[in-house]
Amino acid sequence: MQNKTGGAIDAPKTISSKKSGGLDAIETASRDEIAALQLDRMRLTLQRAYDNSPFYKAHFDRHGVHPDDLAGLEDLARFPFTVKSDLRDNYPFGMFSVPRQKLARLHASSGTTGKPTVVGYTQNDIDMWAQVVARSIYASGGRPGDLVHVAYGYGLFTGGLGAHYGAEKLGCTVVPVSGGMTERQVNLIVDFEPQIIMVTPSYMLSVLDEFRRVGIDPASTALKVGIFGAEPWTNSMREEIESAFAMDAVDIYGLSEIIGPGVANECVETKDGLHIWEDHFYPEIIDPDTGEVLPDGQKGELVFTSLTKEAFPIIRYRTRDLTRLLPGTARSMRRMEKVTGRSDDMMIIRGVNVFPTQIEELILKCAGLAPHYQIELSREGRLDRMTIKVEALADAATDKARDASRGELTHHVKSAIGVSATVQVNHPGGVERSAGKARRVIDHRRAD
Repeated sequence: MQNKTGGAIDAPKTISSKKSGGLDAIETASRDEIAALQLDRMRLTLQRAYDNSPFYKAHFDRHGVHPDDLAGLEDLARFPFTVKSDLRDNYPFGMFSVPRQKLARLHASSGTTGKPTVVGYTQNDIDMWAQVVARSIYASGGRPGDLVHVAYGYGLFTGGLGAHYGAEKLGCTVVPVSGGMTERQVNLIVDFEPQIIMVTPSYMLSVLDEFRRVGIDPASTALKVGIFGAEPWTNSMREEIESAFAMDAVDIYGLSEIIGPGVANECVETKDGLHIWEDHFYPEIIDPDTGEVLPDGQKGELVFTSLTKEAFPIIRYRTRDLTRLLPGTARSMRRMEKVTGRSDDMMIIRGVNVFPTQIEELILKCAGLAPHYQIELSREGRLDRMTIKVEALADAATDKARDASRGELTHHVKSAIGVSATVQVNHPGGVERSAGKARRVIDHRRAD
């Protein structure tokens, strides 16, 4: 590694990468060994960010901290948080620690101001990402030579390519199907006989419905493992999928700001929470109101610091996901419980992150609509549904005008956010008012 003046930065310490029984050595290392590696890599990460990212130099200086202040892992709490708005404010490349010409790839996700949040990767970052996804697939029960059906979306979304490169790294054969065209998904699962499928859990239920519609027993397929992520899902959903397909269903966790899929994964032998790959991602749990670091076992907001990323090191990123940290079981690294909720108002609709403010911005683009709205979430059949209730302005309240506004907002939501929504345009005064804080989101989806 190099700093901004071209001088070399010492390479981080490593633990032998030799595999034992198919596992990386770090997966069974002692907690002391893991902590020592984390401290060494954290020092280098803080220095890299301070030396090479104008954002982080200003951020640290503003809060009166310096990388040299990190004497132990507990000192990370002295450093400021990074939040999603920092990425938007530095759009597109202001968060990076390498010149744009050194980037091997860019990914992006939708933001709340019309600008996406952009993340970048060097070739070393791509290789590390593939490694942690390969480790996740192995923990899920996948093995070299398995055929992997990837039905996550490809493109700027990190899911498809993240799964793809990880499966290839493990030595699997990849079928890059991407999302949609459910009938074709079923045909390829039957014809190609994959052992593994990687997809959002809600879409897997749609695939299950298609199997039943065409009269094929889902348990007759070659599928033995489903690796599901990009949205919260319940143990009851796990039981339904496992029972129908006669396979193991395991959880994978990630977010683009940290790397993409592969930050943490359940182990198939225990299915008792997601082991965080702590040699690359350092977790904290904080009180979402005070920012105080909480001890393991207490529920709070999940915060991550990257330990090995070059292009886009990220320090104390507030994920807004609520969970708790637990000791390792099948691996030495700590586990996180399934995410139980969020500390902000973000909605996850069929794997897409949606904020009410995004909807509000799109409503304001429609000349015939008032700025009053409410979003209702429901689950009809297998898929989440989003209904946006708005109201017409007094001079645009005819049936024809309301139909035009409905079509305009429907188009804006689909094209800007990437999800379909049902839009109801009411007459003036038709949206619920509140004397206090507006109730923007009503979530009817089953929470068990």
